[in-house]
Amino acid sequence: MSAAEPVDLTVADLHPALSDPALTSMNFLNEVSERYPAAVSLAAGRPYEEFFDLAAVHRHLDTFHRHLVDDLGHRPEQARRLLLQYGRTKGIVHHLIARNLAVDEQITVDPEAIVVTVGCQEAMFLVLRALRAGPTDVLLAVAPTYVGLTGAARLVDLPVWPVAGGPSGVDLADLAAQVRRARAAGLRPRACYLMPDFANPSGVSIDTAHRRQLLGLAAEEDLLLLEDNPYGLFHLDDEPRPPTLKALDTERRVVYLGSFAKTVLPGARVGYVVADQRVAGPNGRVGPLADQLAMIKSMITVNTSPIAQAVIGGRLLEHGCSLVAANTRERSAYTRNLRHLVAGLSRRFPAQPDGPAQPAQSGVVRWTVPAGGFFVVVTVPFPVDDAMLDRSARDYGVLWTPMAHFYDDTAPVRALRLSVSAVTPEQIDVGLDRLAALITDELTRRAG
Repeated sequence: MSAAEPVDLTVADLHPALSDPALTSMNFLNEVSERYPAAVSLAAGRPYEEFFDLAAVHRHLDTFHRHLVDDLGHRPEQARRLLLQYGRTKGIVHHLIARNLAVDEQITVDPEAIVVTVGCQEAMFLVLRALRAGPTDVLLAVAPTYVGLTGAARLVDLPVWPVAGGPSGVDLADLAAQVRRARAAGLRPRACYLMPDFANPSGVSIDTAHRRQLLGLAAEEDLLLLEDNPYGLFHLDDEPRPPTLKALDTERRVVYLGSFAKTVLPGARVGYVVADQRVAGPNGRVGPLADQLAMIKSMITVNTSPIAQAVIGGRLLEHGCSLVAANTRERSAYTRNLRHLVAGLSRRFPAQPDGPAQPAQSGVVRWTVPAGGFFVVVTVPFPVDDAMLDRSARDYGVLWTPMAHFYDDTAPVRALRLSVSAVTPEQIDVGLDRLAALITDELTRRAG
């Protein structure tokens, strides 16, 4: 539609969040990719597609159907109805998710404390919608922050206060200071959102000692922790996995957000939330927070596609409910790609990394060396913005993500995020050659 055509509404007539940069960020990045399809994308955080198998989708569906009949004792017509009819709002694979959490994460949880959602994005929205009870409520989030979280908070009118991250993954002193500052201003901090494992976008992880201290601080300050864990299984081959916050949680401080997008199939759009916090209702009945989230979900998506859930459930069943076992090929591919990218940066900007998760440096260019996950952050001595990304795609044929998208302000950010998840080593080499040319040309231009 052109500007000259008549309009019926303006953005000012709609919810204020619709003009917020957090909501336009994902669309902008997708549009750049569509405009320059020949560009090598080191931007997308999508999972590796080499192992996608359409035939496996049908097999997983059949496996779950047999589980309903043979293991759970459903009659054939009941099983058919369960898969093809409107379904239970909390989901139909909650028992398998609980088993998966026990097997892979040593998390023991009642299946009734789990709500299966339409991707992890809906899980975030449900939790934020439930927690936002009034205008004085605020959410804390470790910065830089996944833009989907910021956008969801905008849609429920929940202000987001940044908490410093740093090399340890979360600055505990700053978290305590932000909680107290909010309360001094008459506000109520409801929770702190963070990704303890290979965070998007920073790639930084929190070590076990800091996780325990974080839980202690949350108890002291009466604060919930929203633990988002889409990348936790993808540690480097020789790196041990620390326990999740939820596995260490003995006081129900952690609401755990999970996704099968990276570990099974993004097209299924299945995620979940573990919300075992005890909630007293107006009638005196006490139940898990999951019950309240399910009520909200019933008014938004009614239920998560049972067929999509069955595909996830079948995959879990075929691997003894272990996603660690189900993702050995994928983890090897991500390990290979991450090491290849870090080595490629060192060759193009000769440097000696200081160690895992510490910045490496070559003159004026620095980058992180994460212990797993999808993302590496490259810091440069000039502001990186959307205009530079567009020029990079158009003139140099390489895509990446400006780190400015992950900060909740307009200050210039001199860094970009590279993703290794959806490319081959050959594509990484081509993309890094093009990125190095862009950075070199930009440095030359600014020096001149």
